[in-house]
Amino acid sequence: MATAYWEGEKTRDKSGFWQAGHKPTLIAAFLYFDLAFMVWVLLGPLAPEIAKTLHLTAAEKGLMVATPTLAGAILRVVNGLLVDRIGPKRSGAISQVIVIVGLFTAWLLGVNSFAGTLALGVVLGFAGASFAIALPLASRWYPPEHQGKAMGLAGMGNSGTVFAALFAPTLAKLFGWNAVLGLACIPLVLVFIAYMIMAKDAPNAPAPKSLTAYLHPLKSADAWWLMGFYSVTFGGFVGLAASLPIYFTDQFGLTTVTAGYCTAACVFAGSLIRPIGGALADAIGGVRTLTGVFVIAAIALAGVSAAPTVTVALATFVVAMLALGAGNGAVFQLVPQRFREEIGVMTGLVGMAGGVGGFYLASSLGFAKQLSGSYQPGFLIFAGLALLALAGLMLVKGVWRTRWDAALAGVRI
Repeated sequence: MATAYWEGEKTRDKSGFWQAGHKPTLIAAFLYFDLAFMVWVLLGPLAPEIAKTLHLTAAEKGLMVATPTLAGAILRVVNGLLVDRIGPKRSGAISQVIVIVGLFTAWLLGVNSFAGTLALGVVLGFAGASFAIALPLASRWYPPEHQGKAMGLAGMGNSGTVFAALFAPTLAKLFGWNAVLGLACIPLVLVFIAYMIMAKDAPNAPAPKSLTAYLHPLKSADAWWLMGFYSVTFGGFVGLAASLPIYFTDQFGLTTVTAGYCTAACVFAGSLIRPIGGALADAIGGVRTLTGVFVIAAIALAGVSAAPTVTVALATFVVAMLALGAGNGAVFQLVPQRFREEIGVMTGLVGMAGGVGGFYLASSLGFAKQLSGSYQPGFLIFAGLALLALAGLMLVKGVWRTRWDAALAGVRI
């Protein structure tokens, strides 16, 4: 049981991070998020093999790997509302059952067409929507001064994309790519059991509101700014995680297994640094952290567009993912400071924006390749979006620091 938790806007826990919340719930949130993200991007590592079997074009490959991202973005809003209505634990249980049943059915019946891959992508979107459940599940147990660390550790579950990149291509070579869909159900079931045992809803959940009241944060410009920033940081992260296996095989002729290893290295960097980004935001403020994030991400994404060798491309992608991963943690240090009472729906809304950014990047890279013969335009445009986000941050940071500091008694933003 937690020894301390948020009980009002002015209540502040002075104990250390590990004593401030509920560790079993934090672990359960991480495990759920981790395995959900593993299957959310599963079509990316399998895409080269699926494309060969189903004879997909570059644009179709891009749309296939982008569909789970878009579905997850939309469903994050649904899950955010569900969290505030029935609680994060039950919401997570429902979502996990849908994904497990969907994957098992796809394995049993087989996926034999491009339309079938899109349908599977929608089912996998429920896994991507876990974001709007796992983060509030953990966040509600921790006071403001520990939000960056709590959200960062729970959010580090996006490291599940590493497992997909590492193991899916090898398993597909051994058993066929359709068998991977069934094999994925095994760890999902194990984590579901652990989740049901360990997770516990925080006792400080806000009272249920009307559906229109849940969307009240959208009347605030702050919500739209946070959504925009996350569409770049998380959108870049998940868009690259889904697209890099295709990029490495198409651009440099790597095997699917080697491309998976390269993708895993990039994704691991972005996942590992997420809690560090949250902790850094706790220490120096989310605004300062994001400033560095957008500058580095823009430079790296522009640089990778002209990378001459796979070694240079890999190194540049790692830098980009480090920046974007830190940015993910920084944004979610800011969200609960401004929208504590609406954390469920705001996690869904901000997460939706991140998913939309990922859908744009993954799909646009495929279309760029098909229309121009190069991935360069897609990377350059996204680098420009990072600079646009930086300009927006410079515009709002003064207002945020003045208004938010008064309410948060010095918590750094």
